[in-house]
Amino acid sequence: MTKGRLEAFSDGVIAIIITIMVLELRVPHGGDWEALAPLAPVFLAYVLSFVLVGIYWNNHHHMLHAVDRVNGRILWANQGLLFALSLVPFASAWMGEEHGEPLPTAVYGAVQLGCGFAYNRLAIEILREQGPDGKLARALHGTTDRKGLASLWLYLASVPLAFVSPWISDALFLTVALMWLVPNREIEKGVESPAVGNGEE
Repeated sequence: MTKGRLEAFSDGVIAIIITIMVLELRVPHGGDWEALAPLAPVFLAYVLSFVLVGIYWNNHHHMLHAVDRVNGRILWANQGLLFALSLVPFASAWMGEEHGEPLPTAVYGAVQLGCGFAYNRLAIEILREQGPDGKLARALHGTTDRKGLASLWLYLASVPLAFVSPWISDALFLTVALMWLVPNREIEKGVESPAVGNGEE
């Protein structure tokens, strides 16, 4: 499979995931502001999940710009990421419907942890295939992805903390989203610089 097919398939799956999430926003029963109030938690969960899925898409896009070759391990790692992301609509809808409840919040954190782990697994497989002189490794300058590791720890903490207070976990989800609103600049700059091939595919 070519890199282009991998990108196109991934874009299509992520678009479907976002479409499924928005379908959870039900039409309110009534024409006043009070009718909208029960939908507020569902809407906020949708916004959070949309931002997080969008962040994965942005960074996935930038990371694949640094890919020269695609092998079987990369394909399966990418499938793992898409599988984890496909669980976001379920977790988002449950957390929105049962806002403030520990278990749905913990499940949401576990799903996001799975997404973060799968994304890092994909990056590792790309680095393994391309070696230390590959575009991605050179863009990262051999450093570990500190934001990625921090995100995993925050998601991991959000699962047990949901049973202490779901609001603490919500704050951790928001913290991760704010950390990643700007794509990984190391990769973004690295694949566009002449030193790593001007980001040409």
